[in-house]
Amino acid sequence: MRTNTPTPDPAGLGLPDTATLQRLANEFFASLPGSQQEAPRAPLPAPDRFATASAVSASPTGTGQVPALAPAAASLASAEPALPPLPHDPSLLHGSRLVPGGVDPVLFGVPGEQELRGLLAPSLPASPKGVEPARVSSAPSYYFLESARFGEPGIRVPGYEHDAAQAVPQAARPPLDVNLIRRDFPILSERVNGRQLVWLDNAATTQKPQSVIDRISYFYEHENSNIHRAAHELAARATDAYEAAREKVRGFLNARSVNEVVFVRGATEAINLVAQSWGRANIREGDEIVVSHLEHHANIVPWKHLADEKGAKLRVAPVDESGQIILDEYARLLGPRTRLVAFTQVSNALGTITPAKRMVELAHAAGATVLVDGAQSVSHMAVDVQDLDADFFVFSGHKVFAPTGIGVVYGKEAILNATPPWQGGGNMIRDVTFEHIEYHDAPGRFEAGTGNIADAVGLGAAIDYVSALGMDNIARYEHELLLYATRLLKDVPGLTLVGTAADKASVLSFTLAGFKTEDVGAALNKEGIAVRSGHHCAQPILRRFGLEATVRPSLAFYNTCADVDALVSALYRLVSGRRPIY
Repeated sequence: MRTNTPTPDPAGLGLPDTATLQRLANEFFASLPGSQQEAPRAPLPAPDRFATASAVSASPTGTGQVPALAPAAASLASAEPALPPLPHDPSLLHGSRLVPGGVDPVLFGVPGEQELRGLLAPSLPASPKGVEPARVSSAPSYYFLESARFGEPGIRVPGYEHDAAQAVPQAARPPLDVNLIRRDFPILSERVNGRQLVWLDNAATTQKPQSVIDRISYFYEHENSNIHRAAHELAARATDAYEAAREKVRGFLNARSVNEVVFVRGATEAINLVAQSWGRANIREGDEIVVSHLEHHANIVPWKHLADEKGAKLRVAPVDESGQIILDEYARLLGPRTRLVAFTQVSNALGTITPAKRMVELAHAAGATVLVDGAQSVSHMAVDVQDLDADFFVFSGHKVFAPTGIGVVYGKEAILNATPPWQGGGNMIRDVTFEHIEYHDAPGRFEAGTGNIADAVGLGAAIDYVSALGMDNIARYEHELLLYATRLLKDVPGLTLVGTAADKASVLSFTLAGFKTEDVGAALNKEGIAVRSGHHCAQPILRRFGLEATVRPSLAFYNTCADVDALVSALYRLVSGRRPIY
């Protein structure tokens, strides 16, 4: 027998009663486009199947909006921010103190009222003070096709919301709710050796939110085609999705033009592209190439190959005992023979954040061209290539919650157009005869053959996700977590942190007296804790500290103090000879 009496909350978890749930659901469906004027012409896809962390996503045709919110995004769209401010004391995040009373309703999979209210963003009476409503914009179009080529108006196709996240200023976004964010990453529910996975190998690769996984699946289900030329429906969809992703990268880096964004397989290929195209055309015998002691092998080997081939010299900027570049020594290396400077913005082995902008300024003053390796920086901090003023900037998608096999070369447009292509084939040519070849301008001249279309689209979805959370929010949260982890690790008997620069991103390399690094990694793995052990493809910087290997936990915004606690507890058990507790 039905009753209108509100059902109480039997678990005492602060969840809404059934009457509230029904009211919120009614308001939600009433807010959908066309719900009050006409019957829907086609069934809408589930709003959160392709959810990103952007508050509102634009429809590809610019004709309407539907809510598209992942769990972490629901609170971002609410007109009544439900999240508490980020604690200045990281210990407030410790253990059960994450949730009052030690009980987390999220574990029951039941949304609270504030989360449900987030889904009602389009029907709320007003935006938070100072926040402009999200703009609806059309995706780039390359074909003269009907406006409904993606289906009925108002149905959102993932991948066409590149400016929606940017409509909410950083300062207006609420702080991160890490418990809510973790629900967006399915692999974090995985169990390893009978234990809950603790993923602390983010410097090697980051995990992927469900929105990225679903966006790639959607591409293969509905858009898969080669791009740019075929005069049919799927080619138009694939082209628009691919070029929309390029626009998202442009906005993410604050590049001046999409023509400055070249898609490649990753940062390694990106550096090789610059070395084999710009480098072979511009480096001469007697020239000098300056790198730093912090570099990943990918930013050493291509330049060493080029220097050997051209008769140039490779020079190395030293670091101090903390792992920071010694700027005075770096400046002394620069001179009239310096043709190129290539350095990392964040060290993958130590986490050191280099004074990149100042280093670029000094290199330009010496007349050198500059490449900055951003593989380890883009997931931890906002990057503005116009402010940085580097001539080239490279990064890998898989380091920033996107798929593997996709990366980016940013280059100043004039430099790219003056640079000969590295590879030859289809896509990158304007005209070919047996006597003469005419190349496209950038970016096409560097994208020979069929590129990794689907994963470029996935990169666009990942950029949507982190942009909606806010890179400043991410940096602030990770800094607090890094301080918390550093404080605890320093007290582990026999543990020595390697890389203690004052300005660091979320890397915590260490050695443990009496233990090989591979043995520490294996012991942690038995407890479900994933870290990296070895030389991290950065042998020169480890040897600078007299080491061949370290253990390297590395953090991301979905990590918690509880993850750090698990790591530290396991290390204490290891050094005391105790067995893991299961």
